[in-house]
Amino acid sequence: MKRLLLTVITMATILLAGILNPALAQQQNSSIPVLIDGFPIIMDTPPVIQDGRTMVPFRALAEALGVNVTWDGTAQTVRATDGNRSIKLQIGSHTAYRNEAPVTLDAPPLITGGRTLIPLRFFSEAFDCQVAWDGSVKITSPPREMFITGFYALGDPGTSSWTNLFGVQYPATGQGKTGLVSELALGWYSLDEAGNLLTKSKQNWQRPEGWEDVLKAAGQHHLKTEMVVQLADGDGTLTELLTSDPAVQNSISAIVAEATIYEGVNLDFEGLGYSQTGAELEAVRESFNSYVSRLAKQLHAAGKSLSLSLHPPNSSFKGYDYQALGQHADRIIIMAYDYGTKPEPINLVTQAVEMAAAVVPPAKLSLGISIPSETAESLSAKLGIAKRYNLGGISLWRLGLLSEQMWDTLETAVQTK
Repeated sequence: MKRLLLTVITMATILLAGILNPALAQQQNSSIPVLIDGFPIIMDTPPVIQDGRTMVPFRALAEALGVNVTWDGTAQTVRATDGNRSIKLQIGSHTAYRNEAPVTLDAPPLITGGRTLIPLRFFSEAFDCQVAWDGSVKITSPPREMFITGFYALGDPGTSSWTNLFGVQYPATGQGKTGLVSELALGWYSLDEAGNLLTKSKQNWQRPEGWEDVLKAAGQHHLKTEMVVQLADGDGTLTELLTSDPAVQNSISAIVAEATIYEGVNLDFEGLGYSQTGAELEAVRESFNSYVSRLAKQLHAAGKSLSLSLHPPNSSFKGYDYQALGQHADRIIIMAYDYGTKPEPINLVTQAVEMAAAVVPPAKLSLGISIPSETAESLSAKLGIAKRYNLGGISLWRLGLLSEQMWDTLETAVQTK
């Protein structure tokens, strides 16, 4: 009984201290996590709850959304714009301005820890964000226009790309999820060491029966198409091809000829540079650079595009010179997955994007997302990375594996170009 009484007295003392000491109550708010598009925001000043209102550090959140912020210390005002919307707030004032129109605030902006905090409600409404609260502040930015590539490959009756995309079983077609995809990357081709184009490979990449129906349905739903040429270097086939000029020319000629029925080509050459170092590694990189340069030149002359699916720059495969390849390809898909854990770790995916964006214009980059590695919630975080770094798009590996919840996440976060 004495122990119970002591516990009650202790808890009452803590609660009373929180009521009588606002500083203590504010300190307890320091654990409030904030996420934008599922991506955690690191802030040197935490959000606080004041008079029942959640106050958030304005600059940290605004810059995470790509909003430019300026501070006038003399007038104690903060201004921000994203190019479409502008706001102005003054410390201590209940009146803010959105696009020059006055807005009454529930609570005035304040300064704490040298940072300006503003009401979360005003922030979300000012920039058309959605906000949810479940012990953390979850902010969803407005849908952003992106080029969305859906890989149509390796399907089976249980994970049919057709059914997942069109919403009905083959050969019937429907609108399905076609409004959430810009392009189909059709994984139907490979090569042998002599450069011959194959429609069935050792890795089971193959062109299915009725493939013409896929192209027809894509056209009906205004989806672009790419032929994917996939080849891995596990048995040395890829290295042998790249170091043989006759094989290189044979393969390029075959790809360009086949590409006439598609809008473009996706080159998925995997496994380069795993065991090489020094001069050997440089030779591998140069051979792939040369191949891509020659292929791009011929495809562009024929009015076709070229995209590359590449291992991420922070992977063990170092045979990919992003900077050089970015000068020839129309788009690079960063295959930021297979890091060893599921979902794919945010820090490594972010690092891969930062490394790629340092040498390739972000508009040319797409974030590759491995659907088997993700959940609907973790997919939101990956989309948040693509949005935060202003990437041109995302790619989904693969159609046939997206759950309804994942499609809903896509619909909330992005719009197709």
